[in-house]
Amino acid sequence: MFVLALLPIVLGVVVGWGGLLGWREKLPRDRGAGVRTPATLRSDEAFRIANKVAGLPTITAGAVGVVAGVAGLVMPGTAGVVIATVVGLAGIIALVLAGGLLGHRAALAVPAPAPVPAGCSGCACGGCSALQQA
Repeated sequence: MFVLALLPIVLGVVVGWGGLLGWREKLPRDRGAGVRTPATLRSDEAFRIANKVAGLPTITAGAVGVVAGVAGLVMPGTAGVVIATVVGLAGIIALVLAGGLLGHRAALAVPAPAPVPAGCSGCACGGCSALQQA
């Protein structure tokens, strides 16, 4: 039962660390972590804002997992360990989903990035300077 109680602790630490990185705006967009919806991935700014908003609920989810795992470790019987583990995992899932929903809604509020001029993959071709003079 010791291993079962460690499950929410390990998951809580991983989830909490991801939440902390998002809250501190240090979560890289090119990795698989963070709130990843079409709205959050449309720009770096939308991804940053979404994960900052989702950071606190995600940190809380990690704390819930750690507390549930520790509670499972001190339970005297098998049923207590199983209940603490299930409640902890359900808490983690619920809070991560709530944080993701809040982050998605925050990303929808970020304006869409300006489109790149057609026929030019950036300002290397000199097309941008012609647009700026107009």
